[in-house]
Amino acid sequence: MAASELYTKYARVWIPDVEEVWKSAELTKDYKQGDTVLHLHLEDGTELEHKLDPKTKNLPHLRNPDILVGENDLTALSYLHEPAVLHNLKVRFIDSKLIYTYCGIVLVAINPYENLPIYGTDIINAYSGQNMGDMDPHIFAVAEEAYKQMARDERNQSIIVSGESGAGKTVSAKYAMRYFATVSGSASEANVEEKVLASNPIMESIGNAKTTRNDNSSRFGKYIEIGFDKKYHIIGANMRTYLLEKSRVVFQADEERNYHIFYQLCGSTHLPEFKDLKLGPADSFHYTKQGRNPVIDGVDDAKEMFTTRNAFSLLGINESYQIGIFQVLAAILHLGNVEVKDRDSDSSNIPPNNSHLTIFCDLMGVTYKDMSHWLCHKKLKTATETYIKPIPKLQAVNARDALSKHIYAKLFSWIVDHVNEALHSTVKQHSFIGVLDIYGFETFEINSFEQFCINYANEKLQQQFNMHVFKLEQEEYMKEQIPWTLIDFYDNQPCINLIEAKLGVLDLLDEECRMPKGSDDTWAQKLYNTHLKKCVLFEKPRMSNKAFIIQHFADKVEYQCEGFLEKNKDTVNEEQINVLKASKFDLLVELFQGEGKVTSPTGPPPGGRTRLSIKPDKARPSQSSKEHKMTVGLQFRNSLQLLMETLNATTPHYVRCIKPNDYKFPFTFDPKRAVQQLRACGVLETIRISAAGFPSRWTYQEFFSRYRVLMKQKDVLTDKKLTCKNVLEKLVQDPDKYQFGKTKIFFRAGQVAYLEKLRADKLRAACIRIQKTIRCWLARKKYLRMKSAAISIQRYVRGYQARCLAKFLRRTRAAIIIQKYQRMYVERKRYKRQQAAALAIQCILRAYMARQQYQALLREHKAIIIQKWVRGWLARQWYKRSLAAIVYLQCCVRRMRAKRELKKLKIEARSVEHFKKLNIGMENKIMQLQRKIDEQNKENRAMSERLSNLEISHTAESERLRGELNRLRGAEEEARNNANRITTLLEELARLRKELEATRTEKKTIEDWADTYRHEMEAMVSELKDQNNLLKNEKNDLNRMIQEQGQLMAEKMQKALEEETKQLENDLNEERSRYQNLLTEHLRLEERYEDLKEEVSLTVTVPKPGHRRTDSTHSSNESECTYNSEFAESEESSRGREDVTKAALDMSLFLKLQKRVTELEQEKQSLQNELDRKEEQFQRARARDDEDHKKARGAELEYESLKRQELESENKKLKHDLNQMRQSLTGNAGAGMAAPGSPAYKVLLDQLNSSNEELEVRKEEVLILRSQLVSQKEAMQHKDEKETMTEPITYAEDLKNLNDAGEVTQAYMGLKETNRLLESQLQSQKKTYDNEVEALRGELQSMKEENNRQQQLLAQNLQLPPEARIEASLQHEITRLTNENLDLMEQLEKQDKTVRKLKKQLKVFAKKIGELEVGGQVENVSPGQTVDEPIRPVNIPRKEKDFQGMLEYKREDELKLVKNLILELKPRGVAVNLIPGLPAYILFMCLRHADYLNDDQKVRTLLTSTINSIKKILKKKGDDFETVSFWLSNTCRFLHCLKQYSGEEAFMKHNTQKQNDHCLTNFDLAEYRQVLSDLAIQIYQQLIKCMENILQPMIVSGMLEHETIQGVSGVKPTGLRKRTSSIADEGTYTLDSILRQLNSFHSTMCQHGTDPELIKQVVKQQFYIIGAVTLNNLLLRKDMCSWSKGMQIRYNVSQLEEWLRDKNLMTCGAKETLEPLIQAAQLLQVKKKTDEDAEAICSMCNALTTAQIVKVLNLYTPVNEFEERVSITFIRTIQTRLRDRKESPQLLMDTKMIYPVTFPFNPSTVALETIQLPSSLNLSFLTRV
Repeated sequence: MAASELYTKYARVWIPDVEEVWKSAELTKDYKQGDTVLHLHLEDGTELEHKLDPKTKNLPHLRNPDILVGENDLTALSYLHEPAVLHNLKVRFIDSKLIYTYCGIVLVAINPYENLPIYGTDIINAYSGQNMGDMDPHIFAVAEEAYKQMARDERNQSIIVSGESGAGKTVSAKYAMRYFATVSGSASEANVEEKVLASNPIMESIGNAKTTRNDNSSRFGKYIEIGFDKKYHIIGANMRTYLLEKSRVVFQADEERNYHIFYQLCGSTHLPEFKDLKLGPADSFHYTKQGRNPVIDGVDDAKEMFTTRNAFSLLGINESYQIGIFQVLAAILHLGNVEVKDRDSDSSNIPPNNSHLTIFCDLMGVTYKDMSHWLCHKKLKTATETYIKPIPKLQAVNARDALSKHIYAKLFSWIVDHVNEALHSTVKQHSFIGVLDIYGFETFEINSFEQFCINYANEKLQQQFNMHVFKLEQEEYMKEQIPWTLIDFYDNQPCINLIEAKLGVLDLLDEECRMPKGSDDTWAQKLYNTHLKKCVLFEKPRMSNKAFIIQHFADKVEYQCEGFLEKNKDTVNEEQINVLKASKFDLLVELFQGEGKVTSPTGPPPGGRTRLSIKPDKARPSQSSKEHKMTVGLQFRNSLQLLMETLNATTPHYVRCIKPNDYKFPFTFDPKRAVQQLRACGVLETIRISAAGFPSRWTYQEFFSRYRVLMKQKDVLTDKKLTCKNVLEKLVQDPDKYQFGKTKIFFRAGQVAYLEKLRADKLRAACIRIQKTIRCWLARKKYLRMKSAAISIQRYVRGYQARCLAKFLRRTRAAIIIQKYQRMYVERKRYKRQQAAALAIQCILRAYMARQQYQALLREHKAIIIQKWVRGWLARQWYKRSLAAIVYLQCCVRRMRAKRELKKLKIEARSVEHFKKLNIGMENKIMQLQRKIDEQNKENRAMSERLSNLEISHTAESERLRGELNRLRGAEEEARNNANRITTLLEELARLRKELEATRTEKKTIEDWADTYRHEMEAMVSELKDQNNLLKNEKNDLNRMIQEQGQLMAEKMQKALEEETKQLENDLNEERSRYQNLLTEHLRLEERYEDLKEEVSLTVTVPKPGHRRTDSTHSSNESECTYNSEFAESEESSRGREDVTKAALDMSLFLKLQKRVTELEQEKQSLQNELDRKEEQFQRARARDDEDHKKARGAELEYESLKRQELESENKKLKHDLNQMRQSLTGNAGAGMAAPGSPAYKVLLDQLNSSNEELEVRKEEVLILRSQLVSQKEAMQHKDEKETMTEPITYAEDLKNLNDAGEVTQAYMGLKETNRLLESQLQSQKKTYDNEVEALRGELQSMKEENNRQQQLLAQNLQLPPEARIEASLQHEITRLTNENLDLMEQLEKQDKTVRKLKKQLKVFAKKIGELEVGGQVENVSPGQTVDEPIRPVNIPRKEKDFQGMLEYKREDELKLVKNLILELKPRGVAVNLIPGLPAYILFMCLRHADYLNDDQKVRTLLTSTINSIKKILKKKGDDFETVSFWLSNTCRFLHCLKQYSGEEAFMKHNTQKQNDHCLTNFDLAEYRQVLSDLAIQIYQQLIKCMENILQPMIVSGMLEHETIQGVSGVKPTGLRKRTSSIADEGTYTLDSILRQLNSFHSTMCQHGTDPELIKQVVKQQFYIIGAVTLNNLLLRKDMCSWSKGMQIRYNVSQLEEWLRDKNLMTCGAKETLEPLIQAAQLLQVKKKTDEDAEAICSMCNALTTAQIVKVLNLYTPVNEFEERVSITFIRTIQTRLRDRKESPQLLMDTKMIYPVTFPFNPSTVALETIQLPSSLNLSFLTRV
């Protein structure tokens, strides 16, 4: 097509840029033919006019559509050119954090300078077995492709890893080797893969060093061949090395280091074994301090030394050799510190007793004199004489350094040889995969001989790479029958000829080295004369005569000639070597023992390894040794030639490592550096070769699916190929732009972009049409809504206007009325106001007059009063003065009269008469006084009564006052409690008490004060009440907060309890899973053991008949669990006799397996010892509390031991008594003698009851003891049976001999088993005691809880009122009595069960007695009576009617039973025609009969044969799902039968009475239940593996690749690595295939009668596998992370959920296992832009880890141009939000994880007596009992 069609407006192009190499721009104007300028718009917004080259007129490169950016394969890009490659790598590296990208057959690996979690074992398992194009690019994908092609094509493979120093070559090679070691494993169990990986730390320590570009740079090239056997297991490896950088031993540039091993030695000087080396820190040695930076960040040299030494030990280099190696290395360091001093200008010397040289000589075992002499002298030989010449200081130092380099090179080669010896295998190598880790193209400011050799090697590798790419392109075109056109590509053969051809650079260099006076200058002149102006690839610098320039395929390189000859010669003083050869140090002598061998210049060096030393020819001493030394250049050329021959004989795989920046910054991309390396490593050449042909290739189906939108309906034909041809001819006019192959369409570069443009335009036009229609529909809908809204608005507006008019009229009328009344009101109010004013004035005037009159009257009245009072006062004053005067006068008069009377009385008193008169007067006066006294007494009494009344009233008043005082005191107390006023209140009360006692008049004051105080108190009380209310509110708030906190705490406790419960469940599941994994490992070891036994049986001759001894250390349980059943051994032995010569035994493998088993046993014993130690500590801690009880228990145990010794004798005695009873009973003739109620019957019944009681106590101990003793005897007998089955006579004789000879052995074994039994019983009694103690403690705890509860109830009852207290007590008593009643009822039920059991046993004994009676009668009846007896025919149907559900078989028929019922049974016929679990029922019925007969040997052999036969059939048909499911169902049914009929109450709840009658009576098979449970676990795991093998190929295709919803996701263009098509072809699995397979699994298990709970667990495991595999592939496939694929996944998951609903399995937990996949699909579909989207994603994806979420976001790829990529900012936001999550950093889910299985008890409703034996099973030898 014309350029004008592509270079249109808005087209994006790439233009050159100085900083970014290439810059993106967009055309702002269409390009027209003849334009010289392009108008561009850059991404930063600037406008640019890009001028075209007037000569070439080349337009800038077009940019690929965004949909193609970030592709896994660079060849999938439509425009293949340098800027497209660079941009694609940058987008993948920076935006998606993807370091691997395909470029055709090349894997481009960019060093991230960061540890990435993409190299774990889960990633290896994910890539294992996958096609290379089906997974994202990875080093593991390349390794898997090489491994697969080796196995498929029977051709050796090579992985070539190249790149600059620091690009990650060594790490890539290491991961490839690790992949092979993990995937293939080793065939000999010798850990060969570990040895192969262990070689890496050794080679890194002695061959890697820190440089300015890399902290762990490989300073040599290596090619490792990993050998495989015919089964493609690793058997060994071999390593070749190339061009070790010896100069680094003696010189390092700034910021660089010597080889790691030297610093590891200096960092380990503290170790005692290194004391003799006399080392110090690295700064103290000249050879390790020149770089001035001896430390690498994050690297501990001491730890690295520990790793290196472990690797040495693993590879078989013992401790003495390791010390020797370190001794040589230390000697090199000390040699570098030897100081040479000038003696004169032409000579030098070493001072005597130089400490470092002394240490060197001591370590190397040489003499100080010789070494110091030859370090400063050299020997010159002529034809006749030999001269010793001193050398100057510079030459001496160079000689010292040359010796150091030579010693290190020898040590390096020696270590490589020993590593190869350790990795060598005696097994013949079938094929190999080589991993080449070699330096990439190098160019520095100063390039010397090393860079020349490196670039020469890269020229050879690039030539091989170009030829291989060209070959693959040609094969592809030939395969598709495309006309082949010669593609012009760069051929670097001229450059190779310039280097290695005759008179080439290397040839001239070797010639100059042979010249006596050859120099670098003369060699340079020869180069100029030979090649200058004759070869276009050779140039001379303008400003130098000591350099030359070679045009390599990558770039021009200028080499400095200085040092070329010296480095090519690699000369060492021969006398110094002789001094070392004479050493007493064995390792040093071993290093130089091959020094004299001649190295052929035409043959490869020994071991295919580069020799960097010159080897003289001792066979021809007369000639100069220089003629027979091979130069370094020649050695390197020969080694390189051998390498190229090896690579050409293999299928190569290329890994190109790119260094993104020179500063080791993580995920930082420097475009300049990247482009330089891409040009140098050949990636761009691959792109150019691809672009020159037809780089884009589509299958017809993919093309039709992708570009169906460009076709019309009439163009679509039934033939897709013809349809594509027709459409393509219409779309692309130029037929040269495409070619039609057999299965693919080939396009030129840019055609896919053009088709994508057409497709995008068509989709855009369709989108525009859809948008137009939708917008029209939306606009019309909007118009109709607006019209309807306008009409509604008009209606409402008009209504509103009418309402407003009516309102206005109403308001007008109302206003008039209001005005009328308002005016009336105003006038009336004015009138009222005037009237009121008049009345007011009148009132005021009249009042004024009245007041005036009143005032006048008042003044008059007051004047009168004043006058009255004044006049009264004056009168009183006059009266008082008059009265005083009168009284004074009266006193004076009366005084005078009294004096006179006194005188008169004195005279009268002297006369008698007077005295008598006086007496008479006195008597009268006394009488008067007496009457007066009486009157006074009456008055006194009245006064007393009045006084008493007053006292009573006073007392009442006092009481009242006292009460008031108490009230006040109460108020005072209240005031004291609520305030701090107690002192004032007491003083006030005291004062009040005094005032109350003093006078009544002060009462009012006190009362007033009391009232005042009361008011104050009331105010204070109100204030206190307010405070109390506040406190109550605070209390309520606190209570509410406490309740809320209580609820929160309860919720937290509940949550914690749930988490703890969940954790305990997880721990239980983990423990169960660990146990089941150990069981799986045990099964694997058993199978391995069986395989080895079979191999042994094929090589060992048939053993002679005779008996074999069983190891006495094997317990019965172990013998029961092995595969060595009678039938299995007999069959295997017969098969071994037939196939004796089939194969040979690998005894080494057998011995290693035995060693592995021994290690496992030792580990198990150590774990057991640890457990015993823990138990001992626990018992020691409890010993103090249990000492007294243990003393009592000791006596009890002693008694039990004595009792057990009497068990056997007591049992024999009881049997003897029972036999005597039977004999006495059968000896009687009459039937009535043994009838119920007869004496004999009573005696027998009493004996039986007593025997039963005794036997019930001791039965279990006797049975176990006897079974252990008999088992050993029977095992020996049955082994004799198997060995002598064909010779019965010999068998009888051997058995007799065995019975005689093995008596002592059996007694010893019985005693041993007895001891074991006693120990087990002691342990069981100990456990019983512990259980009892725990029970008592629990009971004590419950009693304490009950006591606390009773106390709480009592406290609550005391707080209740009396009536409620009585009611609560009654309720509590009723509850207690009810609980006691229930307990009594339970005890009664238990007693009833015991009675029923005893009655049942009594019936059994009665039945046995009846049988004995019948037998006695038959013996005593004559033949005639037997014929005539009518009762005999009646007994036969009665026995059939009472069928007990047992099957009887003879012991010799056991093998036939196992063979017909297990080994040769076809599950399909049984599942279709018979009841589910029939084999299990038959086996159990046979087992019941053996139990009924009390035959422990028969029980044991039947169970052992059954278990071994099931194992054998599963081993034979373990990959048949139907067989495994069938025997899983029957094993579980057999296990349930053993539980259901065991007689334990826990398993008898759902039994019928008949089923309870069928319980086992003699044996407790609990141990066998555990064995069967383990067997069921093994079968379940086998079922899961079988199911996984069937589902695995379907999952990815059906869940991811197939388009269940057609047309949702389009096919993107793919590159050379074709992926599996998403279009359903005939052989493609779809979702329907998965559903059909799930239906098949489910129907098969249902037909076999598998337990529903077990089916749920199987389905859950199925769905986990589907979800895990799908999610893992989604995380490793960038093309699957798109919006449309998320929709497909969600639809597929919904179909799986619908399947679960149809099968009623939604509750089995299967849906939850798909939750990570569902969330990943939702993550693909949700918005991924804003912070709200990030928050939603974080809350939604709780089942995905942070690594998985980030991985999906990084891989998200738009399928169409309308989608957008996820920004880096959004991904970082997600990482920030999720950084607090505590989760595993693992990226992938563990697809090998199996949920721990449980077998819930599922009792059967099938009655055993109703089961019929079908004739198809060939079990006619079984008899119903």
